Amino acid sequence: MPVAQDQFERIARDLPGFGNDPHSIRQRVEAMETLLEGLFVIPGTNRRVGLDSLVGLIPVIGDFVTAAMGAWIVWEAKNLGMPKWQLVRMSANVGVDTVLGAIPFVGDAFDFFFKSNTKNLRIIRKHLDRHHPETIIIEG
Repeated sequence: MPVAQDQFERIARDLPGFGNDPHSIRQRVEAMETLLEGLFVIPGTNRRVGLDSLVGLIPVIGDFVTAAMGAWIVWEAKNLGMPKWQLVRMSANVGVDTVLGAIPFVGDAFDFFFKSNTKNLRIIRKHLDRHHPETIIIEG
């Protein structure tokens, strides 16, 4: 049974994290950052590791896949109406992570320490906390 466009939009709006409002965008970006940078903690250390480090072990292709996922975070930031200078800064984070991460062995170590998506999430959170304070999540 096909669903009409207005029905789909109403369903998507009612599902948590699927709307175009700042709170939904924040949920999606935080989920993507967790997927890319913090799926699990390496035992004995306090270092989080995610798909960015793991998929980055696949030469070239892995780095471009994770770059596309990082670019999606920048695109979501654009949808929030963030200033261009912040978007450029976030794009530079993804670019540096992609270029240096593509270098065999050295790039894998770089991916382990340089968390571009976490940096970009921090930029988005700062913007949201300032311009959309209703999206602040109190953790405790």
